[in-house]
This record gives sequence, C-alpha cells and structure tokens, in this order.
Amino acid sequence: AWAILFGMLWGLGNLTFGLSVRYLGMALGYAVALGFCMTFGTLIPPVFQGKVGQIVSSASGLTILAGVAACLGGIGLCGLAGMRKEEELTEAEKQESVGEFALGKGFAVATMAGVLSACFAFGLAAGEPIADVSKAMGTEPVFSNNAVLVVILVGGFVSNAAWCVLLNVRNRSGGDYLSGPLVRQLRNYVLSALGGVIWYGQFFFYGMGTTKLGEKYGFSSWSIHMAFIIVFSNLWGLYFHEWRGTSRKTQGLVWAGLLTLIGSTMVIGYGNYLATG
Repeated sequence: AWAILFGMLWGLGNLTFGLSVRYLGMALGYAVALGFCMTFGTLIPPVFQGKVGQIVSSASGLTILAGVAACLGGIGLCGLAGMRKEEELTEAEKQESVGEFALGKGFAVATMAGVLSACFAFGLAAGEPIADVSKAMGTEPVFSNNAVLVVILVGGFVSNAAWCVLLNVRNRSGGDYLSGPLVRQLRNYVLSALGGVIWYGQFFFYGMGTTKLGEKYGFSSWSIHMAFIIVFSNLWGLYFHEWRGTSRKTQGLVWAGLLTLIGSTMVIGYGNYLATG
C-alpha cells in the first residue's frame, strides 16, 4: 500500500517537474528539481529504516555522506549560475534562451517537484518486502526490484492518468487523440512510447545497481543516479545554448557545478568501496 501511494506522489512530482523545465530551462530546471529529489531521496530512507547510527559511525558511511554534501554543493553552484543569468540577461535574451523563463516561479515549482519525485526512492524502500518475496520465488537478486517497480509505476500512472482525464474534460480536448493526419498521430504515439521505454530503462538499471551496493549503503545509489541526470541535462542545456549571453564567470560556475557533481559520485563510490573492504 505504501509503495503504490509513494508512486502516486512521485507521479504528481513528474507533473510539476515539467513546469520546472518550462520556467527554468533544461539545465537549471533539472539541477534544482533533482537536487531536492536527490537530497530527500538519499537521506530520508535511512532515517525511517533506523540506519543513521550505522552510517555516521563508520568511515565508509561518513565518506558517502561527504559525497552527498559535495553533490549538494555542485547543485548550489548550478543554482548560483541561474541567479547570475537572471541578473545578466535582458528579458528578450531570457525568452530567447528559455521561452518562459521565470526564476522565482521556477524555483518554487522545482522545489515541489523535487520533494514529490523523491517519493520514488521512498517507494523502493517501502517495497522491500515485495522484493524479498520475489527473491523467495526464485528471482535473481539483481532483478528483484523489478517487482517493486511494477507497484510504484502503477501508482504513478494513476495520478498522471487522472490529471490527463481532468484536463481533457476541462478543455474538451479528448478528441485530439485522434485528430490530425494519421502519419503525425503515429509519430506522436511512437515517440511517446519510446519516451516511456527509455524512462523505464533508467529505473530498471537503477534497481539492478541498488542490489549491487548492498543493503547497508544502497541508499547512496539514489545520489549517483540523480547526479548523472543533472550532469547530462546541463550538458544538453549547454548544447541548446541556454546559457548564451551570460558572462564567462557564470558559465564557469556551470562547469564548476558539473565537475563537482561528477566528483561527488566518485566520493560516494569510494565510500561504498570502503564498505566492502
């Protein structure tokens, strides 16, 4: 029950996440939203599982926490770059780089999106009994989290489908699913399906990676996962010239944030290595 509830909350986080990108752009929107998602998704599960004492009393646990802190520092640098962008660009330049750029509104929505999206990690923690049953029935441990994913994703589908139906009724747009040229319809449905497959793929491999990190420090996998999403979203943001017109110092902050994020994953990885030594 908790797993599907957290899945529904994660689905709501997805809805608000789209607005984060809309108002902040791909680079900054991902950095802020997933920064909060990373923080809550990494630190809250060990608290509920009563593992905080084990973590802070060992060198490996403290190293991992240092990596999480470094990750937050990298996100902070990206956020600072966004604030400088707000100051440096004219309104016309902001609209050119990100069509509806609005720093204040974007940060508020991104914060909400990040907190709700972290519920996916909570769902995985709450769904551990499901994974245990899956292993007892013969599933390889590395694939055991797939059973939990089914429950969480059903919850996410419920909240997203409910919102879509609500918008269809309010806007009277239900007929749009079958309107327009057939080729365009097929292209849109294929692209939507492809997006779903790719989106699921991240959690499929994430679930596998969690099992390899062990029960004690599996929580750190969420930081690594989120950090690399933020890194690549910022690289795409640079590719699409979202930082065009900003000063070299601002762009330097972006790169410093990216390098800090990459470094943080190495620190977290080293902490997990110490735990196995």
